[in-house]
Amino acid sequence: MNNKTEKPMNRNKITLKWGTLKGWHLETEDAVQLLRKYHEEPVSVSVMLQRDTKTQKETILKLIDVCGEILLDWDGKIVSRDEAKDYILNYGKSK
Repeated sequence: MNNKTEKPMNRNKITLKWGTLKGWHLETEDAVQLLRKYHEEPVSVSVMLQRDTKTQKETILKLIDVCGEILLDWDGKIVSRDEAKDYILNYGKSK
């Protein structure tokens, strides 16, 4: 890698399930700070029972922006940032 012209690969990763944050592997300080912000409000020990507040949802959306890989757990597939945001914003809503 030519360190003068190329940025290092973004290695932050998150997993989404049940319309919320299920797991993470974060390597940048900005991502870690967002995760801390997410946990400032109550978080269930069960992802299935987690009901994110408005602030938590907004924080997940910001976290998506700093991740290089986003996995939808149920589908077992890597998705784009736009797909991940749509998933978070519309999970559980009728289509």
